[in-house]
Amino acid sequence: MNRDEKKQLLDELHELLNSAEIVVISHYKGLTVAEVSELRDKIREAGAGFRVTKNRITKLALKDTKFEGLADLFKGPTAIAFSSDPVAACKACVNFATDNEKLVIVGGAMGANALSLAEIKRLATIPSMDELRAKIIGLLQAPGAQLARVTKAYSEKEAA
Repeated sequence: MNRDEKKQLLDELHELLNSAEIVVISHYKGLTVAEVSELRDKIREAGAGFRVTKNRITKLALKDTKFEGLADLFKGPTAIAFSSDPVAACKACVNFATDNEKLVIVGGAMGANALSLAEIKRLATIPSMDELRAKIIGLLQAPGAQLARVTKAYSEKEAA
């Protein structure tokens, strides 16, 4: 990788980190290419992004971002999951790590706050934005549906 490519990668990572709300850092030692591709697909489906990173360049990209305190976690074969929805990246990583023990989540951050593994797992249990929207729509539609059932039952009773 020449100097221009490194500069471009550094700028790209810096921009990516500035736009993300959450970053989940994991070690992927032992994962096959097929497993990493499967992980990428699952994270993409959840609405997040996944990137295998070069530690030295990533540490430089972290400077002047809200995730600057995470530099110590970048040792060994490291990858980051990132998203603007705090639940999406956590949920996808935790679900994959549960099924495949080769993916080890080492930490992360939401905004300027560092997250432990326990906090990341707790975030993964929260319903996603789509699930919450569906629940709200269901709650809003429930009274109308009940009213329609009661009215129909009353009209059937009157007709009989």
